[in-house]
Amino acid sequence: MFDRWYASTLSRKLQRPYAHIVFGARQVGKSTLIRSLLPDDALIFDLADPQQRSDLAAHPGEFVQACRALRRRSKPWFVFVDEVQAVPALFDAVQHLYDSDPRRWRFVLCGSSARKLRRTGANLLPGRSMLHRIVPLTLGERPPPDDPPAGYRSPLPLPWPKRSGDKRRFPPADLFDRLAYGELPGIAVARTADRADLLKAYAAVHLEEEIRREASVRDWGAFVRFLALAAAESGQLLNFAAISQESGISQPTVKSYYQLLEDMFVGVSVPAFSQSPRKNLLSTAKFLFFDLGVRHAAAGLTPSRDVARSNVGSSFEQWVGVELWKRLTYLGDGSLSHFRTKDGAEVDFVVTRSGKFTPVEVKSTERPTLRDARHVSAFLDEHRGRADHGYVICRCSRPLALSERVTALPWFCL
Repeated sequence: MFDRWYASTLSRKLQRPYAHIVFGARQVGKSTLIRSLLPDDALIFDLADPQQRSDLAAHPGEFVQACRALRRRSKPWFVFVDEVQAVPALFDAVQHLYDSDPRRWRFVLCGSSARKLRRTGANLLPGRSMLHRIVPLTLGERPPPDDPPAGYRSPLPLPWPKRSGDKRRFPPADLFDRLAYGELPGIAVARTADRADLLKAYAAVHLEEEIRREASVRDWGAFVRFLALAAAESGQLLNFAAISQESGISQPTVKSYYQLLEDMFVGVSVPAFSQSPRKNLLSTAKFLFFDLGVRHAAAGLTPSRDVARSNVGSSFEQWVGVELWKRLTYLGDGSLSHFRTKDGAEVDFVVTRSGKFTPVEVKSTERPTLRDARHVSAFLDEHRGRADHGYVICRCSRPLALSERVTALPWFCL
């Protein structure tokens, strides 16, 4: 059992007298983490089990009866429902039980899709629940082969919570392992020889079959074509017209399919930065798959180090963007955007927190120069007072000061 960054935070929050809703894509470790934190006498409903799913879908009242059958006691009973989106009616049952006695039960509802919940107008227990997100492994959870040097600043630190104690981290991995196979926990601990097959199965079973079950996709062949194109274009500016033309799907449908990927937590939209004095900013968002290994498999590629090396610049940029997104998700505040102007000035990512901007450029070079930071420097000049320091994340061997305001950081120091 390996430690997760969010474990101590979730453990502490589960003691609060609310329902807890935990979202995240399949195979990011939600259920494993939750089960490790629950007491042995927790009441568990696993809706990934077809029998339990069909029984509760047909008779949701049995959920209420099972909870009420638990004897009264001084401490709450934990009730865990996995893949809760499969039976949205259970949210109403949870509200009914919670409102009747808020301290008798502690409900933990886990889901890998918000699509059906949104479509059915499911009751997400406003005022009665805390929302949590679990994401693939962060750099801190799966360290680099060698310990990073001390004394540098990260553009977005994610230190382990002080209460977490000794950390049992996932096996170390170098950059090309991450770019090739991504950061899903199950992939990180699998034999290298098995990883490509596991990721292909994820793309075929989860991204296709699970989406077929959770969403109303009329033309399945068209959606499969869209999925491969969206994966291939991951990390680029969204181009609905080009995807529409190549897939033979209308632009409104293409937009709805991108929203579907976000609802399934397998993609994230990175909006354009909009707080600049410049008037010629582009306003188009980027779209990132939540994991590079899944992205390769969904694009029809066989995940491997050779695939990562064949397009290292794009893969590296996506890895950095996803790592920043994961950290912001756990920190619970701040936002991620990208900066691009119509005349070609570009900063790959801008982290906004507490009213401050941190520009981050990504370069695959091993020997960065100030020229690699020219757009970061220009961004700092234009946003004085709100942007104090910028970064170039690259493959250099140690942190380097490119100027007084710009630092080149190796990927393992991110």
